[in-house]
Amino acid sequence: MKIAFVGKGGSGKTTLSALFIRHLAAVGRPVIAVDADINQHLGPALGLTDAQAAALPSLGAHLPEIKEYLRGSNPRIRSADEMIKTTPPGRGSRLLRIVEENPVYASCARPIALDEGSVRLLATGAFTEEDLGVACYHSKVGAVELLLNHLVDGPDEYLVTDMTAGSDSFASGLFTRFDLTFLVAEPTRKGVSVYRQYRDYARDFGVQLRVIGNKVQGPDDLAFLRREVGDDLLTTFGQSDWVRRLEQGAEPPLKSLEPANRAVLAQLQTEAEAAYGRRDPRRYSEQAALFHRRNAESWANAKVGVDLATQVDEDFVLGECTDGFADGLTDGFAAGGGRATPAGVTA
Repeated sequence: MKIAFVGKGGSGKTTLSALFIRHLAAVGRPVIAVDADINQHLGPALGLTDAQAAALPSLGAHLPEIKEYLRGSNPRIRSADEMIKTTPPGRGSRLLRIVEENPVYASCARPIALDEGSVRLLATGAFTEEDLGVACYHSKVGAVELLLNHLVDGPDEYLVTDMTAGSDSFASGLFTRFDLTFLVAEPTRKGVSVYRQYRDYARDFGVQLRVIGNKVQGPDDLAFLRREVGDDLLTTFGQSDWVRRLEQGAEPPLKSLEPANRAVLAQLQTEAEAAYGRRDPRRYSEQAALFHRRNAESWANAKVGVDLATQVDEDFVLGECTDGFADGLTDGFAAGGGRATPAGVTA
């Protein structure tokens, strides 16, 4: 399942996303972690040194080869140059699985051994000096949107994304690509203002949003969040000496996290599993097509020189994988004579 962590800068979203990733790995769930924040702090939060984090391969730098791989033999896409961040999959496209080996992961994912379990980390890449004045950060997170459009995931498999701060993710369709979005909010006016923005933007797209109160110090903070957030408030994460040690560069074992805070992580997992049961594959595919058409009309057709709306395969519905194959991916798959194997190769 696909999980996003959002919140204002400094809210603790990266710390909580890293803790949730550690928890999932510790209970044996396959996890791909994605750092889609402009500040690129998820690697260090998972135990990498600054040098190791800086050496991570950038999804943006590998975007041409990612496009070429995902294009596969899709007849609606003549070349990788005609793919943009919103290009949806269709018959002939290569699909990605959480648990598999493929050229995208080989080039861009790096394994991280944790004290309990391990994960694979993908990073968009930092906003560099060469980008200043000529590029938008959304050009980097576009690789994440493209991957999510082509990802087939099961109920016990996780892709967890640490998103860029604030409401910047609404500059693309990326915010609709998740089964559940956790918004981390401090008990302050600024903390809940991002929640209101996200709630209002996401309402029309069926985005499942739950709030985690962070840095809650007492009953007054909790009462404030309950008053301002209402039923969207799922839980609160308390003050943590464990987190302070982690931020100081120590590597405390997850089992030493305060029991109340460890219970919060289990609560997030329970909520994520419930959200998976409510997913709507058809709506997911329709939203991918919607944002692709919007991007095509607003800028991409003029840039690429073709009508990119023709890339939409109306009968294709990205669904679930069972028994190692992509079952039910499209109503017309059998007629088309192909299906995706675990390695993502069309047959």
